[in-house]
Amino acid sequence: MDTPAPCKVILAGTIAKALLVEVANGAALQTVSKPPLLVGFLANLDPAARMYAQWTEQTCIDNGFQFQLRNVHKENLEEQILSANQDDNVDGIIIYYPVFNSRQDQYLQQLVDVSKDVEGLNHKYVFNMYQNVRFLDTEKKQKSILPCTPLAIIKILEYLRVYNSILPYGNRLFGHTIAVINRSEIVGRPLAALLANDAASVYSVDVSGVQSFSRGEGIAQKRHEVLDRKELGLSECLPLCDVVISGVPGDQYQVPVKLLRPGAICINFSSEKVPDSDLKASLTVLSGWLNVLEFCTRS
Repeated sequence: MDTPAPCKVILAGTIAKALLVEVANGAALQTVSKPPLLVGFLANLDPAARMYAQWTEQTCIDNGFQFQLRNVHKENLEEQILSANQDDNVDGIIIYYPVFNSRQDQYLQQLVDVSKDVEGLNHKYVFNMYQNVRFLDTEKKQKSILPCTPLAIIKILEYLRVYNSILPYGNRLFGHTIAVINRSEIVGRPLAALLANDAASVYSVDVSGVQSFSRGEGIAQKRHEVLDRKELGLSECLPLCDVVISGVPGDQYQVPVKLLRPGAICINFSSEKVPDSDLKASLTVLSGWLNVLEFCTRS
């Protein structure tokens, strides 16, 4: 009798399909008079951005949404965004970056009306995310939008039942220690903040060092706090963590899988292949960045 493999590998697309069924069957989509319209603005010649736009269109078509790709000159993009903000037929807006590849792109992010920002990049959403404000209204009926890739990873953790549904909402990662190997402003830092706000103890690791994100002893704080941990490196953090989330910036930066805690859950959202973790991990999730489209659609 063959011994079963110690590690189960799961593709993130499998998890995304279940969420898209949730979207299709959701009450909000059933009650609208017409399919929601998502408008994408492409103002660069980047082949990767155009491919992303094509994938966006296909994802929308597959899930009953309308999609329009608007090719515009970058100098006209500001006016086009403001016009879409005022257009009642437009339900959501996505911009394919980089446009200017400078701080001007941050300005464009803030131009998108908060009610049409499906990527969660508006300052209102960013502020709420870091301050652990989860709703836009006092009645707590309208959730604050989260950035798509961090949200995708959270949904993966929910699917894997890392979130403990017995615990109160907002505390369901209590008892988990998680390493996030990436601290970019787009993915790594927001993800560490979200996990810590859900009561995990998080080690945020990048080439500049380690920071810890947590709500303090006994999760007494309302929102996470950040501490520099100069005494720690990745080698000290990995053996402590039951979940390891990797978004390594390139093939020169590798995760030393021999240091993984036995039975750890490993998630890779990088385009770079990391060494096999099968001998130490219990679950490995390979989450190519294409799957963030499903979470933009869900938003």
